[in-house]
Amino acid sequence: MSPTSTHNDLVVLRPEGLYCPAGDFHIDPWRPVPRAVITHGHGDHARGGMGQYYCSTQSVPILRWRLGEVPLQAHDYGRAFRLGGVEVSLHSAGHVLGSAQVRIDDGEQVWVASGDYKRQPDPTCAPFEVVPCDVFITEATFALPIYRWQDTAEVAADIVAWRHECAARGEAAILLCYALGKAQRILAELLPLDDQPAWLHGAIANGVAVYRQAGIPMLETHTVAEQGRQPDAAGKLILAPPSAAGTPWLRRFGKHQLGFASGWMRLRGNRRRRNYDRGFVVSDHADWPALLQTIAQTGARRVIATHGNTDALIPFLRERGVAAEAFRTDFGSEE
Repeated sequence: MSPTSTHNDLVVLRPEGLYCPAGDFHIDPWRPVPRAVITHGHGDHARGGMGQYYCSTQSVPILRWRLGEVPLQAHDYGRAFRLGGVEVSLHSAGHVLGSAQVRIDDGEQVWVASGDYKRQPDPTCAPFEVVPCDVFITEATFALPIYRWQDTAEVAADIVAWRHECAARGEAAILLCYALGKAQRILAELLPLDDQPAWLHGAIANGVAVYRQAGIPMLETHTVAEQGRQPDAAGKLILAPPSAAGTPWLRRFGKHQLGFASGWMRLRGNRRRRNYDRGFVVSDHADWPALLQTIAQTGARRVIATHGNTDALIPFLRERGVAAEAFRTDFGSEE
């Protein structure tokens, strides 16, 4: 289901990734290119080896953390700049801190590449901005009607209740979550709900430090490394990346329950297959209603889906008179 491109398409699919011929730049390329506009800092969208990076101002510390001292040119949200024959501007995607949609205007048509995005409120990043366009390039990570998100504050309250339940049994509450975006969002949602500091795996702690330096208020935290080899972890909330599951690192906490915070936990079968004690539905992507709402609000006459459940979204849109198609991309690995 590849798109039928025309000679004046502002974005086409190349082996290196999404390419804008009129501007001579790529968007979130997966192979090295001379000029890359980066939507956000997750590893499937921000990779090393580019000649020049363009990103939102708020993404700079995240890209420095993830990629090192690469050549960056930062732009504030909504401030247009020229690349080749097009005007480019970055607009908040609401996905993680600094995440951006890429608006491209050649004077005749406007295309928007959204990267990853969500519509739920998030205290750690700017809200999603609807950007009217002729063609909208959208993710489809959770593009199935079953994916509908609960209010995140309610999920955070469930996490606090789980920690208390673990404390009553003398267990640690170990919550697996992604190190960029998800962990910080959970800590920010927990801030008004809990007074017990969380403990952080080193991979989580690095990203939390970046967010704190950006002024994002979050629950107090300590690193696991500060607690000694055999810490008393009963009743503690410990955040760790998914890669920590099944490793010797978990043994130091003794009795514990293992939870996972992800949109995939909407399906109970995913929790059972991975042997998680608890699943908490927290996603930094748009759910099914939000995807449809966003597509409608952009006013786009044509929609191109890049990753996720594109095979469900595209026929749905076509049945409703939207010209919909897909780009086969390398995105989607972080959730």
